Amino acid sequence: MSRVFLASRNPGKLEEMQRILTAVVPGVVVLGLDDVAPYDEPAATEAPFEGNALLKARAAVEATGLVSLADDSGLCVDALNGMPGVLSARWAGTAKDDAANNRLLLEQLADVPADRRGAQFRCAVALCRPDGGTDVATGEMHGRIIDEQRGSNGFGYDVVFVPDGHTRTSAELTTAEKDAISHRGRSLRAIAPTVAALLAREVQ
Repeated sequence: MSRVFLASRNPGKLEEMQRILTAVVPGVVVLGLDDVAPYDEPAATEAPFEGNALLKARAAVEATGLVSLADDSGLCVDALNGMPGVLSARWAGTAKDDAANNRLLLEQLADVPADRRGAQFRCAVALCRPDGGTDVATGEMHGRIIDEQRGSNGFGYDVVFVPDGHTRTSAELTTAEKDAISHRGRSLRAIAPTVAALLAREVQ
């Protein structure tokens, strides 16, 4: 059995990574933070998404000894000069309070016209190997922020984000539709061949 560790407790992220990696690495098992012994998780102190992903992945491989992945992602809104960015999960002050974050975002954009509500989801996925090697892949999903919350098939800002080429929010898309265009899906697909090669080497 091939095992990969993802430094996250977010069930949405774990399920998404499991789906995408399974398509490239059949039989892979993605473990999360709740599946391993607790360890000191580093604070996200870097400005770019790539830096935070690497911080988390290096701590993960050191603690678990497994091929480890970590992501850092967020929403970058044009009218807010790229914010909330790396602060996306705690934009309203309390970490991972999706409802509060979305309310605050909509309040901040209340007077912004529809044609100036462009935004991008950005993601960096870092891979750290037990031998110390690292790889980073990035992905983006462009779209716009609407003025209401719609949908239930997602998390974070999915309920207010409509991807380019769609009329539904990310939270209204099917899982397959979202995986095909999402920032995380793109970054995971970019790094999946490297994961597959590493795991194949392990079982030889």
